[in-house]
Amino acid sequence: MSVQQTLVLIKPDGLAKSLTGNILTELSGTGLIVVGAKIVQVTRELAEEHYQHLREEKFFDELIRYIMGEFHVKRILALVYHGENAIASVREVVGATNPEQAHPSSIRGKFGRITTKGVFENVVHASENQKEAEREIKLWFRPHELIQAIYAVESKKVTKTESFWKDESKKK
Repeated sequence: MSVQQTLVLIKPDGLAKSLTGNILTELSGTGLIVVGAKIVQVTRELAEEHYQHLREEKFFDELIRYIMGEFHVKRILALVYHGENAIASVREVVGATNPEQAHPSSIRGKFGRITTKGVFENVVHASENQKEAEREIKLWFRPHELIQAIYAVESKKVTKTESFWKDESKKK
């Protein structure tokens, strides 16, 4: 057994159908802990990098448009789960990629569907293996966004402009 981290994305169809609570409840049964969570509006660049391994597939552009929210809502919920055998535990609860092949008690089996146009609306993404989990977590999160990181971190001095909430109390 090994301590792992894995990425879970609640995709735009999962958010549009208000399934977030149901999905989080199912995932809580794994006993893993959430060490990172954020809402993301997915850019084309992020989507293409995330699905780089499917770039040659004929459905690639449709997949990119799907994860960017063009068919539902323009946001996803990105989560990092941490614990013993996190990847296998999450993938068991999530189920097969094809909702029709997923066990009926899995997340994708319960909530996923294939549209009449053949689009897999499988509600969630879960990292496939340790190599992909590390690549995906590093793509979607920065070290400071996780309360616990298992990958090596380095510090670099950078200059950047940040946004802050405007202090409206100083208006006269």
